Amino acid sequence: MNIPQNWTFENTEIAAGFDRHVREQLPWYDLATGAIIHFARHYIPRNGLVYDIGASTGNIGRALASVLQDRHAGLIGIESSPEMAEQYQAPGELVIADAVSFSYQPFDFAVLFLVMMFLPIQQRPRLLSSLRKSLNPGGAIIIFDKCEATSGYLATALWRLTLAGKIASGVAAQDIIAKELSLAGIQRPVKREEISCGAVQWFQFGDFAGWIIEG
Repeated sequence: MNIPQNWTFENTEIAAGFDRHVREQLPWYDLATGAIIHFARHYIPRNGLVYDIGASTGNIGRALASVLQDRHAGLIGIESSPEMAEQYQAPGELVIADAVSFSYQPFDFAVLFLVMMFLPIQQRPRLLSSLRKSLNPGGAIIIFDKCEATSGYLATALWRLTLAGKIASGVAAQDIIAKELSLAGIQRPVKREEISCGAVQWFQFGDFAGWIIEG
């Protein structure tokens, strides 16, 4: 897959190669997916409703398929890129829409997997506020994203941990650099304080972390 100078999900080649690419760049991707499904089993009730926000090709929906079927739960995927939506394969319904302005129904479980870092900073509070208001009691919101670097030498060590993971998965050094440069101005890691209110952190690898917010 050719990495464009300015990264975008509205690209047919990126959409077609996304599943392979994300696993090359993020070697913990399937581990994180499995952990999210673990939480899903604890929070999705019978006849519940799930949102997959930033659904891409349907990774979360596919992984949730048996849980959704067993509990007669519904899934609504939200994806803003028509090109990514063309590659979507998962149960439930896919809506091509802007997640920030979308009108959410009361729901039981929502997943934002590598989503917030691609949203404008000023829109993130609105999205989280909307989700919190629509979350049913006993439900949960999962957020998994890239964080701003900590200070001091630890920031260097965490960045190198992420870099070492990419190298270990076989990604060529030039591809790692090309991807990082293509994300300039497009990917803005989250500040922990954007999420921390009422959230519990359950994962960290390098500069990526996962949180859960309970209803």
